[in-house]
Amino acid sequence: MNSLSPAVRSAQVIVPCSDLQATMDYLIERLGFRVEVIFPADAPATAVLSGHGVTLRLEGTEDNPPPPSLRLLVDFSALPKDAPHELQLPNGMKVELVEAAPAIEVPEGKQEFVISRLGSADAWGAGRASMQYRDLIPTRLGGRFVASHICIPEGGPVPDYVHYHRVRFQMIFCKAGWVRVVYEDQGPPFVMSAGDCVLQAPEIRHRVLEASPGLEVIEISCPALHETVADHVLTLPTGKLMPGRVFSGQRFIRHIAKDATWLPWKIAGFEVRDTGIASATSGLAGAAVIRSSGEYSGTIQHDGEFLFFFVLCGELGLHGDGVGRHQLRENESCVIPAGDNFELTGEPPLELLAVALPGNLLATLKRKSKL
Repeated sequence: MNSLSPAVRSAQVIVPCSDLQATMDYLIERLGFRVEVIFPADAPATAVLSGHGVTLRLEGTEDNPPPPSLRLLVDFSALPKDAPHELQLPNGMKVELVEAAPAIEVPEGKQEFVISRLGSADAWGAGRASMQYRDLIPTRLGGRFVASHICIPEGGPVPDYVHYHRVRFQMIFCKAGWVRVVYEDQGPPFVMSAGDCVLQAPEIRHRVLEASPGLEVIEISCPALHETVADHVLTLPTGKLMPGRVFSGQRFIRHIAKDATWLPWKIAGFEVRDTGIASATSGLAGAAVIRSSGEYSGTIQHDGEFLFFFVLCGELGLHGDGVGRHQLRENESCVIPAGDNFELTGEPPLELLAVALPGNLLATLKRKSKL
């Protein structure tokens, strides 16, 4: 058999564990390992840790986990054509070969109507870096999108590290409080206050440094399942300011609410402040804050892949064929599927965060009829 070694880029010992967090804590706090990759951020199920010349891939599983195995991350293009993707050592240990640098997989997804209510404290779950997560799209729309309401109750320094995300699209909106962050080649650390947002371009290195008590942010990503990868080499800030730098076709952008201009929206009775995300993503996605400037009632329809509203303040009335009538209050959200007519009603002080793919969807969204 031809040697596989020229194609191997790194190796991981796969360690199934019934209590992922406890295993991570032990390895990090008592044995000096460190996190390299973890996902998903809102409810970690897989983590790659390294230390003392060994890389471990911890995989959450049910009771009675299978024995450890070995994973080789390889360049498939360098493998012999007849090379198998799974091997077995003489002692019976399984060896699996996976692509070292796989393309980001974006599921086809599905269109559906989703409402997320602000429920009890049980709705919040523990995520990475001591952050609390509330899932705003439990179905993930077939795995294509995830939206999270994230809070840091206590505030103070955040136990974060320099990292990046392997994503197609990701944005962060500050809902309440403030957070101090730093981004690769974007100058010194800065504070995001309520109403501000950033586009986290794919694989831009960043770190959360400090937060106010009760910090709340909204994070929206595509695809839903994506890796958070630690970078233990790069130090932030880098000492550079490169606002035009492109990361996988996108530019980092920071939208500051207090400096923004409100303009009439395409739909009468509303005003909008655009975040600049549509331009920074070359039209892939768009985001804006929309507020009612007077009583509004009308029916909207879209043909995009994603349209999401999060109520920042006030109350949104919502009605669609076959889904009944709903009132969405502060901290509640909805996903509007393509093709269906939906009636929206609202009056001051209603204010919404709106996120859409493609980026021109919010600009072209029109009121279909007056009700």
